[in-house]
Amino acid sequence: MQVAILGCGYVGLELGRQLADRGHEVVGVRRSADGVEEIGNAGFEGVRADVTDPNDLAAVPDVDAIVFAASSGGRGAEAAREVYVEGLETAIEAFGERDDPPERLVYTSSTGVHGDHDGDWVDEETPIEPTTDKTAVLAEAERIALERPPEYGFDGTVARYAGLYGPDRYRLERYLEGPVTEGYLNMVHRDDAAGAVRYLLEENLARGEVVQVVDDEPVDKWEFADWLADECHNRTASDRQPERSRSGDGTHRPPKRTKAERLEADDLSEAARRRILTSKRCANEKLRDLGYEFAYPTFREGYRDAIESYCE
Repeated sequence: MQVAILGCGYVGLELGRQLADRGHEVVGVRRSADGVEEIGNAGFEGVRADVTDPNDLAAVPDVDAIVFAASSGGRGAEAAREVYVEGLETAIEAFGERDDPPERLVYTSSTGVHGDHDGDWVDEETPIEPTTDKTAVLAEAERIALERPPEYGFDGTVARYAGLYGPDRYRLERYLEGPVTEGYLNMVHRDDAAGAVRYLLEENLARGEVVQVVDDEPVDKWEFADWLADECHNRTASDRQPERSRSGDGTHRPPKRTKAERLEADDLSEAARRRILTSKRCANEKLRDLGYEFAYPTFREGYRDAIESYCE
C-alpha cells in the first residue's frame, strides 16, 4: 500500500514509522525543510509542500490513500479554517483530479466536536454540538471528508481523536502540581492514535464512517491526579484537599478545584475556560468491535514509562 501523510507531525511520524515497518510505501508531507528532515530521520520519504497549495501538492506521488493530519499550530478559528477546511478541500481536489487518484482519505479530527455533555457518554452516533468557532471548523471538515465530491471516487473516513499524549507530551507536572479542575479526561496514546489509522487502512475498514479513537477508560481528573501522585510517591494522608497538602517528607497531592472555584479565580485563558466548561466520556466500542487491539488500553499502561522516568 502507498500512503501519503499530509501534515506529518506528532502522530503522522509515528503512523509513517508503523506503516514503513510493515513494508508499505510512505511519503510524509511537511511545510518546512526541518520537518522534511525529521521525516527522513523517522525512516521514510519526505516531501516539502503546503497542503493549502495545489502546486505544492503536485510534488507528492500518486498513492492508494491519503491521511490528512495537518495542524493549525494551536492558532484560532481563522487559521484552523485555512488548514482544516480550505487545506482539506485543496487536497481532495488535487488528488481527486489525478489520472490515478487514491482509493481512500482519512481525516484526523477531534472529540472536541462533541461539545459539552455534562459527563455523559458519547459515541459516533451522538449528534455533535461544537461549542466554539474552532470546533465548528473541525465539524465542517469532518463533513467535507465524508461528503467529498462523488466524482473523485475515493471514500472518506474520520478518525476522531481524544486527547493525545505520549513521548514529549505527558505533562506530568500539570497533574502533580495542579490545580486540577473536576471533569473527565479522554485520552489516547500517540502510538495508538497512529496504530488505529494504520489498522483501518490495512484492514480496509470504516469507509465513509466516523471512528472515535480513544482508549478504554475515560478518567475523572481528580482520580487521575491522585493516581499519578500515588505512582510517583507524592502521596500524603490527606485526600482531595482544596489546597496543596504536604507531609513531613515534603511529598504532596495537587490542589483540587471544582469548576465553580476555578471559574471564579478569573485567571483563565479563553481556551482553558472552554475546556473546563465541556465534560464528556468518549466511548471506543466501535473501534474495539472493528478488531483494533490497543498497545496502551488505559492511562495506566500509557504513563508507565513517563512515571518511571520522572521518579528516577
